[in-house]
Amino acid sequence: MYNFISSSLNNSNTMNSLFSINQSMEHRIYLSILIAFNLYIILGISAQGIMVPALYVFGDSQVDVGNNNYLDLSLLKANFPHNGVDYPGHKPTGRFSNGFNFADFLAQNIGLESPPPYLSLLPESNNTSIYLSGVSFASAGAGIYNSTNEGECISFDEQIEYLATVYASLTQQIGATQTINHLSKSIFAVVIGSNELINYAKSDSINEVASEQFVDSLILTLQAQLKRIYDLSAREFVFIGVGPVGCVPALRERNQTKECNAEGNYISALYNKKASSLLEEMRMQHNDMSYSFLDTSSVVFQYINNPSAYGFEEVAEACCGLGGDLNAKIGCLPVSTYCANRSNHLFWDFYHPTETTAQMIASTAFDGSAPFVYPINIRHLATL
Repeated sequence: MYNFISSSLNNSNTMNSLFSINQSMEHRIYLSILIAFNLYIILGISAQGIMVPALYVFGDSQVDVGNNNYLDLSLLKANFPHNGVDYPGHKPTGRFSNGFNFADFLAQNIGLESPPPYLSLLPESNNTSIYLSGVSFASAGAGIYNSTNEGECISFDEQIEYLATVYASLTQQIGATQTINHLSKSIFAVVIGSNELINYAKSDSINEVASEQFVDSLILTLQAQLKRIYDLSAREFVFIGVGPVGCVPALRERNQTKECNAEGNYISALYNKKASSLLEEMRMQHNDMSYSFLDTSSVVFQYINNPSAYGFEEVAEACCGLGGDLNAKIGCLPVSTYCANRSNHLFWDFYHPTETTAQMIASTAFDGSAPFVYPINIRHLATL
């Protein structure tokens, strides 16, 4: 009997050992598959339609996809009607738009899902694979200066700090070499500066000398910020210049004639010129860096000066708003009225473009040419 029991125990131990070995082998195979999948993404071995491994977005309300929803003390939000009326499901998402915004269309063009808002991922931050296809740090109200809408948004400097956190998480997960390789092949989109320019254009002390000094100060701060992003392994930059801020309905409404604010458009053009020069200087200093710059002011002026050629019927009035001659005394709130045909309006609210306008601007950025986008367009950048 003892021999039988002993033999049975030995057989049982052998089976347990084999089962344990099989489990171990399955675990190793699973890990191998997971690592291979990550490398597939990281090394940019593209699936059909995917041009780059990831898209990381920085900026303001032009590209915010919902970060401000998570800022309890901020009033700079769009997570209520009538925002999102044309978004899938007809629901507000935090985008200052009737539907998708520029960041969404940029992601679509390069074959990726829209990067999720960074703050929405914090509860799952231990799962760093969520960062591999990109993240949006953009926040409504953000500016180049930390003082711009301080306390109500994620400043540009804070957004860069969040990128540093993502960098550290990826390094811990996949190693330093693969993190650098991954980020160097990804696209980093920056849309920043319009909040400072709009606030400046509203002031009563504008003159050419003061405007030059103001923009120079912005560019000096921006230079250090872009360098920090570069130091975190960004090598492919998309910089979207500001639109003609003097033509947003909120500034037109301030003019008795309801024409564009000339000073606002002047500093927009000046900022874009100096920002593009800054990027070129950076490229000359770093031969592994590439960029695509969109002169958004020039693009939007086409729509304003010849609206019918681009399918617009209204280029001055806000679609969603309340009050004044241009529906622009109050922003897009649940109590506001909104137009029946959003596709023929240039502006959704008193500051932001409609989904149609954002899509057209993104299309020019992706496939356009000089003098609107240079030195290369985004499609070309994504192939480098």
